[in-house]
Amino acid sequence: MHPSSPEPRAPDLLSQGAVIVTAMIFGLTYSLSAALIALDLAELGFGEGMIGANAAMHAIGVLVMAFLLPRIVPRTGMRRLVVGSLVLAALILVLFPAAPLVWLWFPLRLLLGAASETLFVLSETWLNSLSTENTRGRAMGAYTAALSVGFALGPLILSLVGTGGALPYIIGAILTAAAALLVASPRVQEPGVDHAAHSNPLRFLALAPVAIAATTLNAAVETAGLSFLAIYAVGLGWAEAEATQLMSCMMFGAIVLQLPIGWIGDKVNREALIVALAGFAALGALVWPWALQNPWAIYALLFVWGGAFVGIYTMMLTIIGSRFSGGELVGIYAAMGLMWGAGALAGPVLAGAAMQATRHGLPIFVALACAAFMAVALAASRRERRGAPERG
Repeated sequence: MHPSSPEPRAPDLLSQGAVIVTAMIFGLTYSLSAALIALDLAELGFGEGMIGANAAMHAIGVLVMAFLLPRIVPRTGMRRLVVGSLVLAALILVLFPAAPLVWLWFPLRLLLGAASETLFVLSETWLNSLSTENTRGRAMGAYTAALSVGFALGPLILSLVGTGGALPYIIGAILTAAAALLVASPRVQEPGVDHAAHSNPLRFLALAPVAIAATTLNAAVETAGLSFLAIYAVGLGWAEAEATQLMSCMMFGAIVLQLPIGWIGDKVNREALIVALAGFAALGALVWPWALQNPWAIYALLFVWGGAFVGIYTMMLTIIGSRFSGGELVGIYAAMGLMWGAGALAGPVLAGAAMQATRHGLPIFVALACAAFMAVALAASRRERRGAPERG
């Protein structure tokens, strides 16, 4: 772990805004491309196997960059890599509908995954480098809120312009290219990055195990909720249109409440706050079956629950940013990006199995996952207080 670097001078709003926009574009490109490509392949007559194989190329791109980023960031610089990844993502989005052969979508999807991982890791690292210890929680709250906005923008664009033709791809490309122009501005402060001691993400998994657990939890529960919450509500008697509104309510809470949670995290012990948020998330999930009997109760609960659950990830990003710097910070965030993919894969599978086993399998799965993470975080906090620091 590198010694704490001197506190940076307060950055202008353009620098912070450019990095936060980059985070939003990561969410946009992921949510837009995942849904749009799957729908287009199905429209062309391809089955689930082909769609799944193409989606796997995105994961391969993420895996490759998780190994490469700690090595190439110190040599290339953050601005070049971020701008290059934004330009590449914009170009790829335009090429998807223009490709004459559907098999070309496989290398394009791999490159899009590599660009997305770069944006994900370097936007986190960059914003942490721009933050002071007194404002880090609020900065990362704005970051995770922007991620949630980006994830919501993809489906919103598709609902407004439809999924046919090249238009949705072009809209995504234009927004991504605009972000590249913003980040390329010389007024945006670029932090330097020293060389990481290791480029193997497995080494960083051991260096920050609680951070890795938080990332896996966030991805697993978030993707499981997006996949099954509406289905679960319909099974309890909700109309399909109203059930989908539950997702919007939860995402709205995840966006709106991150800045207040970040502000609290700048005032109190962050490890204790993470344990409290995880405990609330576990108990809140167990209340879902009863709250779903009253629309007002479930809307209020999911709004607060969504904010609290995503707040776990916000606080973990904050803690990692305060304890690590430079190349090691890039490496840890790369490993977290890798495990986000693993969690996103495992979450729907486990939640689906739980729902097959019991009617209330979804809230049981979510509660158990949050409780397990709370136990890990609490044990790490106790070890730290006994003088054996848990670095993640």
